[in-house]
Amino acid sequence: MLLPSIFWNGSKFEQIILVCDKYLFFSFIFKKYIKRFSLTMPKAPKTSKAKKVQKKVADRKKNPLFVKDAKNFRIGNDVQPKRDLSRYVRWPRYILLHRQKKILLQRIKVPAAIHQFSKTLDKNQSSKVYALLKKYAPETKTEKKQRLVKAAESKAQNQKTESKKVTVLKFGLNHVTTLVETKKAKLVLIAYDVDPIELVVWLPQLCRRQEVPFAFVKNKARLGALVHQKTATCVALTDVRKEDQAEFDNLARDLRQHYNENHELLRTIGGGQVGIKSKHQQEALKKAFELEELKKTSQ
Repeated sequence: MLLPSIFWNGSKFEQIILVCDKYLFFSFIFKKYIKRFSLTMPKAPKTSKAKKVQKKVADRKKNPLFVKDAKNFRIGNDVQPKRDLSRYVRWPRYILLHRQKKILLQRIKVPAAIHQFSKTLDKNQSSKVYALLKKYAPETKTEKKQRLVKAAESKAQNQKTESKKVTVLKFGLNHVTTLVETKKAKLVLIAYDVDPIELVVWLPQLCRRQEVPFAFVKNKARLGALVHQKTATCVALTDVRKEDQAEFDNLARDLRQHYNENHELLRTIGGGQVGIKSKHQQEALKKAFELEELKKTSQ
């Protein structure tokens, strides 16, 4: 093993260490000579401000009423603070797909025929429509059973039964389509979240052609609840009672203006919304172009 050689050159101190074999020997010798010649940076003197801070800290420690009890969040110690962990949650696949679809529909350009489904009734209008349609909900299984039992008992006693035609909501896509084509439907409600949308994408245009008032509502589960089903793509009302005629006429007039006679629905294209990063980039480019135009005009 070769020993390191040290050279002095006047006022300047140069240390050249040549180690051929091992770095440990080099570090040991380097530390030794740094200690010997006291090659350390001098410490800055403590200012009065630092002394004041130290005094304040000492006073705080002395006060027994306000003892600092620092929490220890290591394993087995204090309870961890509440944190927002929504970014780390493993969401179910259907939620991920729903969120991705929503973002995708905001980014890409959506044709007007599909974009019109997002123009649903507001809260006040939808509450009025649902309140009216709730009166014409079809009978449940238990109600039907009771009615048939009553009819059978009266028949057994040779009594005449009054069988009046009851006006109820009609549901089912094929059934509603037939009612619209024959102009028997007086009002049609279409769910905005039907998947695939191709099932009902043609129905609004058919209603316009047959001059049947229609509307887009939220959502298919709520429509299904009206007719005692899990979901319903659309429902139709064929007739109303005399006491509800005035209310129905007002609703039908509003819906005609909002949907049937509103030609902007078939002209406005949806989507085309950029993300926040792209928005910032576009704004930066716009500012750069404006600065360039100012420079040209100033020259």
